[in-house]
Amino acid sequence: MKVTGTDGKEYTIESNANLNGANLNGANLSGADLWRADLSGADLTDAYLEGADLEGADLEGADLSGTDLRGANLSGAYLRGAYLSGADLSGASLYRVNLRDADLWRANLSRADLTDANLSGAVWNDETVFPEGFEIPEKSGT
Repeated sequence: MKVTGTDGKEYTIESNANLNGANLNGANLSGADLWRADLSGADLTDAYLEGADLEGADLEGADLSGTDLRGANLSGAYLRGAYLSGADLSGASLYRVNLRDADLWRANLSRADLTDANLSGAVWNDETVFPEGFEIPEKSGT
């Protein structure tokens, strides 16, 4: 799949893709196969990634603010320092995901699988929605 970013560059969306620093603001990547892709530092603000496969992807420092990640597979993904403010991760698989130092303000994590997720240093507020029954760690950005 080829997508033209808001920077005018054409990007190839596929497993193991190198999309480091890509500007994909508002891109429709619903259902995309981005298994183990390098999206570190990418701008995915307001992008549509519903049902996308991002298993094992590197999203360190990526901006996913307002992004639709409903039902996406992010198992084992590396999201250290990622911006997920206002992102919709409802029903997403976040099994063993690294969210260390991530911004989760106003993020919707309802029905998400956060089994063995690393939330060390992550920040969130009262508007962040965690899955029912999830034991929220003590530290938060409130």
